[in-house]
Amino acid sequence: MNRTTLSLIAGATALAAVTGFAAVTSPDTSAPDTTATAAELPVERTSLTCPTPSVSDLAETTYTSFTPVTKGTGSEGKAELRPAVTESTDGEDAKDGKDGKTGKASGKGDKDGKGEKEAKAFLTAKEPGKPLAEDVSGSDSPALVGTADGKFAPGWTVQQTTEVAAGTGRGLLGAACTAPDTDFWFPGASTAADRTDYVHLVNPDDSAAVVDIELYGRDGALETTTGEGITVAPHSDDPVLLSTLTTEKLDNVTVHVSVRSGRVGASVQALDDKLGGDWLGASVDPAGSLVIPGIPKDATAVRLIAFAPGDADADLKVRLASPTGQITPAGNETLHLKAGMTGAVDLGDVMRGEPGSLVLTPTGRSVPVVAAVRVVRGKGAGQETAFIPATRPVGTRATVVDNRAKGTTLSLTAPFGAAEVKVTASAGSEGGTPATKSFTIKAGTTQQVEAPVPSGLKGTYALTVESVSGGEVHGARTITDAQDGVSAFTVQTLPDDRGTVAVPKADQDLSVLQQ
Repeated sequence: MNRTTLSLIAGATALAAVTGFAAVTSPDTSAPDTTATAAELPVERTSLTCPTPSVSDLAETTYTSFTPVTKGTGSEGKAELRPAVTESTDGEDAKDGKDGKTGKASGKGDKDGKGEKEAKAFLTAKEPGKPLAEDVSGSDSPALVGTADGKFAPGWTVQQTTEVAAGTGRGLLGAACTAPDTDFWFPGASTAADRTDYVHLVNPDDSAAVVDIELYGRDGALETTTGEGITVAPHSDDPVLLSTLTTEKLDNVTVHVSVRSGRVGASVQALDDKLGGDWLGASVDPAGSLVIPGIPKDATAVRLIAFAPGDADADLKVRLASPTGQITPAGNETLHLKAGMTGAVDLGDVMRGEPGSLVLTPTGRSVPVVAAVRVVRGKGAGQETAFIPATRPVGTRATVVDNRAKGTTLSLTAPFGAAEVKVTASAGSEGGTPATKSFTIKAGTTQQVEAPVPSGLKGTYALTVESVSGGEVHGARTITDAQDGVSAFTVQTLPDDRGTVAVPKADQDLSVLQQ
């Protein structure tokens, strides 16, 4: 038997082991082709990264972990978040996991047998269907990296919410911890004098990652000094101050993070001297049509920032999906984006007391774009800022955590066709019984729904939105927490959690072994 035949047999055996099913058959040309039929099975492993929450000594941060109950996962598994640092085996902690400015992990092995070991778990989930929360204080809280497997993997969601009482970026800052990837777009960042914006790069792996950061302003690419070939050490968070990459001071900048080797979790922390701050999540991948859901009804200023990353200009229709249907913002019916240049338009107090979502569609030829909005609430010294990126639809299922008995609102929009969804409130982190409601969202509208709340709620809870029928639905959750006259708030979107994966059916066909 030659080497090729042995390789083919090994490949067929491995495929049978992966799919869990193998039928030894001879070719039957009369039988229907079923090899393309795919089953939706729960994912078996999920990774997340959470950036360093704050450099303020006044920061109070809550991490909330939750996995919705998913059929077909079995009874085993775990979900843990650990500090993105190493710990030396002689008991000495490598406090920030870095050696000077290089980002290299400290505590390396030596002749005495001393070396590094994984940091102790900060948070370990107890059971699917019930959120678990942990609190930290001050500026010493590290970035976190985590994995979930088995029954905890499908739909694993972690939120970090930080309250900062005073100073630059004061207010409520919220972020859904992100899966590591190799490409991110952030329209809405800034290098202006009154902004302090950091790109946080969290490397969850055992090897270094090499990252490029590109900045684009109103006239195109900005000349950067140190944005190429940034090395992010294993198990570390490297916050890069945008204003150190360029001498240009611009209000509206698009940040592109691309990874040459390895992978990172990336997010932008945008801090304003007067308007508070929040986390800016990555926009959905460039697409011809985009939806930015859940703009609060009491927004006093809304700014749309968009970018066309390709070689072609983009012309977009701008529509506001309100509770009664889609309307055109007066004077801003369309947006023209020159290729490679960041465009921005101030929509003012376009909401006028009603919740809404922005729907961007091409006026003619479809050109991929990315987009986000900056939302301001309050007046004078009480103003606060949040960011909402364009996002994927809810899809099969999406979850958002750290919801409170008071101050939580859920907005759902069906931009292109009517849809029905089911919303489930989990048990509370400290007690409570789950509750479920169903909603029908009319085509072209945004509805601020009265989301269910667990009966007997203690602590915080998760909201899981599932598509039942009809067109695609996009969603966002707003948390509001008044702080000494400041309209503190944060908004998180609800993209599909990708908790299942299509696994094709496969049959063995031994005819491929015939010579």
